Amino acid sequence: MNGYIAYCGLNCEACEARLATIHNDDALRGKVAKLWSELNGVEITPEMINCEGCRIDGVKTPYCDTLCPVRQCALGKKMGTCGDCAKVRSCEKAGMILGNNEEARRNLGI
Repeated sequence: MNGYIAYCGLNCEACEARLATIHNDDALRGKVAKLWSELNGVEITPEMINCEGCRIDGVKTPYCDTLCPVRQCALGKKMGTCGDCAKVRSCEKAGMILGNNEEARRNLGI
């Protein structure tokens, strides 16, 4: 599986946080921080927008690194992705993303 597919099936390769990181694009970091702050109801600063991918070695946003319940679960279970887990279809954590994202479900083969 493509290493840029996150544990939850999202495509990190297309993520604006990753694009801002690999292109060192501070304007895009600002755009992402503003949007994510509004969507999540918390302050996210442009300095937090540094991520190379969920399953890729390298820098991660604070959320992706330690707060994402899906990533923490998959790491704890030593799963390649949530698609490797027998409980993925009934999982509340993965369901937050997979429930409304057909691309993520396809990326995981479910």
